[in-house]
Order: sequence, then structure tokens, then C-alpha cells
Amino acid sequence: MRKGFGGLAYSLLFFVTAAAFLCTALSLSAAQKTKKSKNTDSSSQPMPSMPLSDADQIDHDIGEMLAAFELGDTEMMHKYYSDNATFVRGTFDPLLVGWQNYAALYNQSRAAFQGMQVIRRNTAIFTHGDVAWASYQWEFISMANGQPFSDRGQTTLIFNKIGGNWLIVHNHTSEVIPSPAAAPQPAGQQPAPPQTPAQRP
Repeated sequence: MRKGFGGLAYSLLFFVTAAAFLCTALSLSAAQKTKKSKNTDSSSQPMPSMPLSDADQIDHDIGEMLAAFELGDTEMMHKYYSDNATFVRGTFDPLLVGWQNYAALYNQSRAAFQGMQVIRRNTAIFTHGDVAWASYQWEFISMANGQPFSDRGQTTLIFNKIGGNWLIVHNHTSEVIPSPAAAPQPAGQQPAPPQTPAQRP
């Protein structure tokens, strides 16, 4: 009887050990599956970003540059301009040469405006090797001396790809002259509004 009890005890011990081993193995397997599913879950992993085409990159950069223009952040604007960029202004002034000269004029003329918004339309971008050009229409909206102010025109930017980045090397901006029917009253009747900041974007 003792022998039979011992055999039963041994069998029971074996069964308990085997069950414990099986539970441990199942729990480890479940944990590995959970970990594996977390690692392979595409929603938890960032998708690799597709590189932008040159035209898309230029379009993005123009948007960033205009945002900096609106905020008055010349440091951020400079990120998109070459140091020796040239600027054709919408006035009958000589060519402006160099980023620092432009930034000084921009900061000086910006002081007359309270808040600025630039709306860009009909952007066309062309690339040829490491040179590109973009043209767009713009509308400038702001407050000047407490009065609403708006202006509109067109800009053509010329880019050069330098070290993998497209930098503006030339900015030609033209204001659209209002038609005679829409022209303001003679200067003696109302003060002339300030000019749009230095170089419209």
C-alpha cells in the first residue's frame, strides 16, 4: 500500500510539475506573441516618410518662408535665402543685393503694420538640374495706422540647390497697379497708406 501511495504521490508530483511547466511555457509564449504583435503593429511604428519631389520641397519651403514673413521672423526667413540673394522690388528702386540689406529694409518697413497675412495662389514651379524657379500671385492683408490695408501682386523666385537644400537666390516681386477706375482719391483728400513691407514675399 505504501508503494502504491508513493507511486500515486510521484505521479501527482509529476503532473503538478508538468502543469506548472506548461503554464509557464504558455505564459511566456503569450508574452512573446504580445511583444511580437506590438513590434509588428504598423499603427504603433512611424511609417518611413517618402522623400518629397523637388517641386514639392520648393512649394513647402515657400510656405515656410511666407509664414516667417508674416511673423516677422527674419532668422527663419534667412533659412530659405542665400546670403547673396538679389531682390527686385515692386518700387522703382535699384536692385537690392544681399540678405542682410533686405532684412534691414524689411524690419524697418514692417514697423508700420499690425499683423500681416499673405495669401498665395496659382503657384507654378519648374526645375532644371540644380536650378528652379517658382511664380505665384499673392495678396497682402494687414492693418496700417489702425486702418485696413491690402495689396496684391506677383512674385518669381529663382532657386539654386546647394548642399541638398533649395535656396532662393533671386526674388522679383511686382505689385499690381490698380486700374484708373479703382484708383484712390487725390492725395490731398486722404493720407497715402504705407508701402507693403520692403520686399513683398
